[in-house]
Amino acid sequence: MERMMEPSLNDIDDMIVHEKMQAALEHQNEAWADGMADGIEPEIIADAAIALAMRETIRLHGEDGAEAMLNSLRERMLAGEFSPERILQ
Repeated sequence: MERMMEPSLNDIDDMIVHEKMQAALEHQNEAWADGMADGIEPEIIADAAIALAMRETIRLHGEDGAEAMLNSLRERMLAGEFSPERILQ
């Protein structure tokens, strides 16, 4: 009888991070929908979300950490990760 491979601690950590990301995205989607329902334009909601994210990132990781995050986001954007036309397979 073959022994089932058990997930490693790194696999479990990755799954937990993925689940937390999914939950965070759901909260963000709800906040976005609430803002839209209150008549706030999408551009204003997006600007506020990015400003809050930057403040929190700087608070947690400092300006160098925030700059590194922005550089990473820029690379991901240029790679098309956030494009609404992107098809996931």
